[in-house]
Parts: sequence; C-alpha cells; structure tokens
Amino acid sequence: MQVTETLSDGLKREYAVVLPAAELDSKANERLASIKDRVNLPGFRPGKVPMQHLKRMHGKAVMGEVIEQAISEANNKIVADKGLKLAMEPKITLANEDEKAIKQVIEGKADLAYTVEMEILPKIELADFSKIKIEKPVATVTDEQVEEAIRKMAEGTKPYVAKDGKAAKGDRVTISFNGKIDGVEFEGGKGEDIPVVIGSNRLIPGFEDQLVGLSAGESGTVKVKFPDDYASKEVAGKDAEFAVTVQKVEAPGEVKIDDDWAKSLGMESLDKLKEVTRQRFGYENMYASRLKAKRKLLDELDKLHQFAVPPTLLEQEFNGVWQAVQKDMEQRGSSFEKEGTTEEEARKEYRQISDRRVRLGLVLAEIGEKNGIKVSEEEMNRAIIDQARNFPGQEQQVWDYYRKNPMALAELRSPIYEDKVVDFLLELAQVTEKPVSKEELYKEEDEDAEVKASAKPEKKGGKKKKS
Repeated sequence: MQVTETLSDGLKREYAVVLPAAELDSKANERLASIKDRVNLPGFRPGKVPMQHLKRMHGKAVMGEVIEQAISEANNKIVADKGLKLAMEPKITLANEDEKAIKQVIEGKADLAYTVEMEILPKIELADFSKIKIEKPVATVTDEQVEEAIRKMAEGTKPYVAKDGKAAKGDRVTISFNGKIDGVEFEGGKGEDIPVVIGSNRLIPGFEDQLVGLSAGESGTVKVKFPDDYASKEVAGKDAEFAVTVQKVEAPGEVKIDDDWAKSLGMESLDKLKEVTRQRFGYENMYASRLKAKRKLLDELDKLHQFAVPPTLLEQEFNGVWQAVQKDMEQRGSSFEKEGTTEEEARKEYRQISDRRVRLGLVLAEIGEKNGIKVSEEEMNRAIIDQARNFPGQEQQVWDYYRKNPMALAELRSPIYEDKVVDFLLELAQVTEKPVSKEELYKEEDEDAEVKASAKPEKKGGKKKKS
C-alpha cells in the first residue's frame, strides 16, 4: 500500500492511496480458497471445483468484497498511523471512475488508486476544572408558597351549583358556540356543551368577558380578535363572531380546606398534603438551581476552550438549528423583520450558537472519555422505560424501536451522558450557593441562553418571544 498526504489544512486531511493489484488478487484468491469446499456447482463434487472456474463464476463478487474491506483497512491504518480522531466518515473518490478502468481493477489487472478525504477532531487541551468558580442560586420553599399552592388546589376542586339569574365573573357557564370569520365558518370554530369559568382566561382574550350578564337559555354574539401569534395561522390576527348559547349557569361553592378535603385528593391528612407539596417545590427548586449552575459551568467551559470545530459538524448543527428556527417562525406567522433583525444577522447569530454547541459537545466528550464516564446499560433501560410510559399500551413497540434503532438510542443516551459529565465537573469546580427568592430563581433567561444551555439541547425556534 502506498499512501501520500496531499492536503493538510486545519482539520482537513487528504491522502492519495494505491492498493497494488497483486495484493488485491492474492486476497481474493485466499477468499475463494476459503469458500471452495462450501460451493456447490452443477457437474462438480463439493470441494472439487477448479479454482479458475470458481474465479470465473464468483471472482467479481469476491473481489468487490475484498476491495471494500481493503479500503476500510487502509483508511483505518492511516488513522492509526497518523494518530487521528475522525469527526466524520471518510469520503472516498476513485482516481479513475471510468468503467473500463474499474473493470481492470476488479479483474485484478490494475492497481486500485483512490483519494480519501478526512475531517478530524481537534486536539483539545482541557482546563483545570478545580479553578472554575460558580455561584449557584438556591431558593427555600416558604410556608406562604405551600399555602398558596393549597389554596389553588382548593380553587380547582371547588363545587359549582346551579343558579338563577345572570352569569357573573367566577361563575361557570356551559355554552355551545359557532364561530365565523367574514361570515364563513372555520375549522375548530364550533363547540357543544363546553364548560367555561368566567375569568379563567381559558378562551380567546375578550371572549369570557362577554359571557357576563347572560342567563341559562339565552343566546348572544361574542366578537373577538384572534391573537397575532395564535397557533392556527388560518385565523391568527383575524376578527371573528361567535353565536353563543348558554345551557346553564353555576355559581362557585366553598371548599373547606381540612383533613377531609385532603383525603378526597387521596392524601391521609392536610399535613401530609402540605408535606408532599413542599417536597415537590423542593425538587423543582433543586432542578432549577442545577440548570442555572449548568449554564454557568458551560459558559466557563466555553471561555476556557476556544478552538476551531470540524466544518462539516458545524454545518450539520447549523442546518438543524436553522430549520427549527424557520419552522417556528412559520408556525407563528412571524418574520425576521417583525423580530427586529434580518435573515443575515440571524444566520450569523445562530451560526455562532451552533459553533458553541459543537465545541462544548466535543469538550464534554473529551472530558468523559479521559475520566471513564459512561452511560450504563441500566441507565439506558431506565431511559427507554421512561419513554415507553408516555405511550400506554405501546410499551413493547417503544422498547423494540429503541433497541433496533441505534440513532434513536444515541439521541436518548446523549443527554444522560452530558448530565453525568456536568455532575462530574460540578464536583470539581468551586461551587458556592447564593440564597435567592423564588422569583429570581425562576426568572426566565433570554431565549439565546436557552438555546445555548447545553452542548446539544433541544433545538429552539425564533427569538425574542414565545407563542
């Protein structure tokens, strides 16, 4: 085998490779000899087929396998000898793709010459993680939070009793409606026997307010405008009229918050309900604290590890993010102009985000590899089971899907692996806790921060606001 490096530019490598015809022919003969005793051909006893006849019958197929294996072995040897780590599968280009030239190679009469293009991973010099300083916000669950949550639960379970007279704010009305835009009915504009609590803001802004004053058996017209960012593009931003009929009006009753009420919710006592509520808030606070600490950790890793990323990996990441951005904007009926930017500026921004995500992914992978961090079979099984629980009655199909689909399994493994590496780093870093209020803990980050929150997070859509 002859190997000549023809390109070394950044993370790109290119090699011209020549595999001698004699070497390929020898390997093909060895392969034919190994199958000779197993081949059954008419007119010949098993194991007695002449080699020339065997070669004439199966030589091309065997040589094809030999060539494929020889190219793979040659590429692996280049990678091993040069000490490279590949970012992508090598790209093979035959030196001469003429049909006659290929036939000569297959028949063992000509050397196989090809070019292999490789994109390699950069060498990553890891920082001293013990010097990273992170301030982790933590919030205590207060008695007021628990009491407020209990009150809201009670609001959701209060009884409603039929009342005479007109509907008022806080009453529950059962209505039927038929909506039209410019006199034409539209999909999703009809409803029958729909219960609505006036003031719950469950319906389109302004709809519930116009139900005030209607009595059971009365009909009326409700005029509203669909929000500009309404999920359905067909009606978003349009004026509509709904013919509404009230079937019944019910007034809210009182709920006594005591042990009996708690038992109606499946709890043994009111104190137990408060305890469970406090624990739930505690878990939520812990998760929010960890997420903010993780974001700060990744920001530090970003500052400490600046290097060029493989171009193809960057392009793939950017394309995925950009498709998500366009889809999100299309669904919201938005545009770059409406969001105060241009497509060129947005592309530049999301390319920078994509670069960060690929780079952090490589850094976390390097840290995990050097420190023996792995996702266990048990952890993967738990993750698959969690996914299966989302599809009652189809658990076996979900299990089989992941077990038979390596790509899907890899997507499931990725966030688990990332979290294990992050936990490892948080143990090494200097983490100090900073007491904050619940409001500060849950203060939303800008959407760019959400996009950058992890090395490979769920792809987000457009900027500035969410629908």
